[in-house]
Amino acid sequence: MADDLPMLYDRVGEDFFGELVAAFYEGIATDELLAPLYPDFPDFEPAKERLRLFLIQYWGGPTTYMETRGHPRLRMRHMPFRVGEAERDRWLVHMAAAIERTCEGRADGPEVAAELLNYFVPAAEHLRNDDQLGLVQ
Repeated sequence: MADDLPMLYDRVGEDFFGELVAAFYEGIATDELLAPLYPDFPDFEPAKERLRLFLIQYWGGPTTYMETRGHPRLRMRHMPFRVGEAERDRWLVHMAAAIERTCEGRADGPEVAAELLNYFVPAAEHLRNDDQLGLVQ
């Protein structure tokens, strides 16, 4: 991201993140590998809200996530669930599709998509925990 650009939240607005999360969970809801990992499965509404608030905060919006849930501690929060290569790859397939769908038709779509993927790809790898002991299988 260029240093002179406003934060992504300021450029795309709050509704963008709601649309991104909705598109993402449309894919997750039908994914036989990932859907059962969600604690409230088959209800994805709590997970949608957590992800939406996290993304808004991460990209420069209000800090509602931190105020309601505390520090994100993403790796710790995902540790109870097996996140290996297959899970990482499926998650990225759904997120990439959601990004493409949400950015489609935006004048700044390619730049926004690249910025999002530049975060999500390494973040998904960081959450892998298949080398840890005591995982839920």
